[in-house]
Amino acid sequence: MNFLDGHLFPQNQQPLIITAAPYAPSWIPSDFPEDIAVTMEEQIQKAVDCYNAGATVLHLHVRELDGKGSKRLSKFNELIAGVRARVPDMIIQVGGSISFAPETDGAAAKWLSDDTRHMLAELDPKPDQVTVTVNTSQMNILEQFDHRDIVGSSMEDPAVFNAYKEMTVPAQPGWAEEHIRRLSAAGIQSEFQCYNINSFESVERLIRRGIYKGPLVMNWVAIGGGMDSPSIYSLANFVRAVPDGAVLTVESSVLNVLPVNTIGIAMGLHVRCGTEDTLWNQTRTEKMGTVAQIEQLVRISREMSRPIATAKQAREMCKIGVFYDTVEETLQANGFAPNRNGAQQGFLQKAA
Repeated sequence: MNFLDGHLFPQNQQPLIITAAPYAPSWIPSDFPEDIAVTMEEQIQKAVDCYNAGATVLHLHVRELDGKGSKRLSKFNELIAGVRARVPDMIIQVGGSISFAPETDGAAAKWLSDDTRHMLAELDPKPDQVTVTVNTSQMNILEQFDHRDIVGSSMEDPAVFNAYKEMTVPAQPGWAEEHIRRLSAAGIQSEFQCYNINSFESVERLIRRGIYKGPLVMNWVAIGGGMDSPSIYSLANFVRAVPDGAVLTVESSVLNVLPVNTIGIAMGLHVRCGTEDTLWNQTRTEKMGTVAQIEQLVRISREMSRPIATAKQAREMCKIGVFYDTVEETLQANGFAPNRNGAQQGFLQKAA
């Protein structure tokens, strides 16, 4: 991205898109019973509350009545339908990591099988986005945690803690290519979760080789533990590679969430918050629900005179439902340089 003179001026920035992540699959309801929704009506109402507070993107996971993350696509269909009926303009972004909570004490935290994750392309009603990871990597979501972040919670159980500490993201090339193809065929946007510059470069190659032909919408995931570090140096290195046509949201965890989001707001990027990312306020004196976190970011953005995106604006910026016919059109629309004739572009670019 090109940060030219005046890029910090609000008149030169897009309205702020706030993504809400309120469903917190790594926690159980007793960790924050006042805020973690369990019944279907509570989960739908949580989306409504987040939308009314200023979030226009909903990062969606689903719970069963026993409080565990749901593995049933029928439950995803039910929640998506409920949210669509109540806040029809909100962008629904299904978390492609379903459902990684350990089933029993001491069990590993695992993602579902490749075939099951591919079935996200068959959700009905269909979501606007599904998050897509590229390149298998470690996902130790606890590396940035302090003991105070888990005190009194289910994470204090050594077996649970170790399960999340040892978690990995399965996202090998063959799976990613097939998943992107299926989502695109269903008219669902791939929302790329980029853990570092390497995963971004792989996404760029997927575009240059014609695997993905759509708007480039991404999260920079700075949670450590195999993901990027929540550091201005890492962020600067990442955004320097990102083309100007992309939509980039910053994402972090625990006490890094607010500072990283504040940096993102100042830079003209977009932000994500919610109990999936942190349960606490910045002093750890009390827990802070997703709606309160959204309201905090709205206040900060307004102090900087940067407006909050409406749902219509968020859809236009993310180009929901837009796909391109050719590699060349995709590169141009996203702000990439065109492919070079004769360069290594992958077999899909060979002349017929």
